[in-house]
Amino acid sequence: MTRLELLQLMRAQTLAVQASVAATGAPQAAVVGIVVSDAFDVFWDTLDSTRKAHNLARDPRVAFVIGGLLPGEEQTVQFEGVVDQPTGDELRRLQALYFARFPDGPARQTWPGLIYLRARPTWIRVSDFRGAAPIVQTFDAETLADLL
Repeated sequence: MTRLELLQLMRAQTLAVQASVAATGAPQAAVVGIVVSDAFDVFWDTLDSTRKAHNLARDPRVAFVIGGLLPGEEQTVQFEGVVDQPTGDELRRLQALYFARFPDGPARQTWPGLIYLRARPTWIRVSDFRGAAPIVQTFDAETLADLL
């Protein structure tokens, strides 16, 4: 899979299942609206009062499942990464991508406690079960760096 194909697959979805780990070790998952940058960063907004925000502030490791949720979409991206909160020009650049996909995004900026999170990938696996034989391709930190 080429860089462009991977970006197209990730960008074809507006929603993803995001997973983090609570302080107790319990798993927590939520559906979030996402955009994907040219560097494969996943960007979304949430409230600072949510479980995901608390979990990721304590432990910035995150996982996503992108795609594969509807019949006939047996093609998924599994994503693991590390979360931060971009600021300044980087935040504005990512917000522009986000607002292009989610036109209601600017209106949410008035919500108390709204924050923006970015997950930088450390590992990505693409699985395609639509054909006669499954196709699975994994990108670790080294192969992801080669794609950029």
